[in-house]
Amino acid sequence: MREVLAEWRPVVDETIEELLPRTVDEGYLAEFFGPAVHEYDPAAIQVALADPIWELLDRGGKRWRAVLCLLLIEGFGEDPEAYLPYACIPEILHNGTIVVDDVEDDASMRRGEPAIHLEYGTDIALNAGNAMYFLPLKIITHDPGDLDDGTRLAAYEMLMHELNRTHLGQGMDITWHNDREIDISEAEYLEMCACKTGCLGRIVARLAAIVTGQPESVETAVAEYAQQMSIAFQIGDDILDVEHSLDQAGDFGKAYGNDVREGKKTLLVIHAMEQASPEEAARLEEILWADDNTDEEIEWTLDLFQSTGSIEYARERAESLSEQAREHLEGLDLEPEPKRQLAEFTRFVVERDV
Repeated sequence: MREVLAEWRPVVDETIEELLPRTVDEGYLAEFFGPAVHEYDPAAIQVALADPIWELLDRGGKRWRAVLCLLLIEGFGEDPEAYLPYACIPEILHNGTIVVDDVEDDASMRRGEPAIHLEYGTDIALNAGNAMYFLPLKIITHDPGDLDDGTRLAAYEMLMHELNRTHLGQGMDITWHNDREIDISEAEYLEMCACKTGCLGRIVARLAAIVTGQPESVETAVAEYAQQMSIAFQIGDDILDVEHSLDQAGDFGKAYGNDVREGKKTLLVIHAMEQASPEEAARLEEILWADDNTDEEIEWTLDLFQSTGSIEYARERAESLSEQAREHLEGLDLEPEPKRQLAEFTRFVVERDV
């Protein structure tokens, strides 16, 4: 899958650059957002939007959501390059959520460098992140695929539904983060992932189905595929944070023990709480609640995840979700090679090391 991602990423970035140029001028603003009522200040918009957005995009990211959308479109027998702007929608949305999430989590690092709000200020970061929620709507308005009105309306309604659900997931996550006690069931955690990460995956799949005119049954099946895979991806991300923390972060691009320092209530935490002694559980709550953690506290927590078997348990759950995702593909009439690559994606999100 790394070869597929490497092949498509430059194309995706080039398309995003057409939608949001690195350098903003009056011509672009008038064309994309409409003529100014009085007078735009392109220099200010450059600082507030283009600079922080491209700072984040240039740091990395696999663009797998956009690539997944393109593979689905190809699987439906259509030319993926004809729908490139639509495939960029979930990628723009994803990076917008990253900027806002880092503010809400008070994260220090993102992709190996200071989080955008630390680099540019919280005000600019929130403005840029929120703008990335709305830019995709402009893509549909400009209609680069010459879609009929009913198809465009379906895309709008789908985006509004799924984006609202992402905020349910983020709201659950924030509330849990602000609670000292760890009183979350595994089912609640998985639902949070289904809303927060899974909805972005569903947008990827449903958008590919909608713009290519697939029947509702196909749209539902690929949405379930992408949702299950996205939850597996989130669990895999939590595992990676722990494993790379055990190796002092390596090249993962996050601070050592990042999730523990942020007090995140992950599946590993939930499982460890169930398996730990009352004394260990109480200490884990204390560590996750603390404003700052020592390296010794991080190491103790990582050791607890190992001794309770929480890392392996989380991996097994991710692999199970990955398998469920593949099952949703089996009954679909997709082109053979894209279908194989789509199935391979479900393994990649669990087995990746970055």
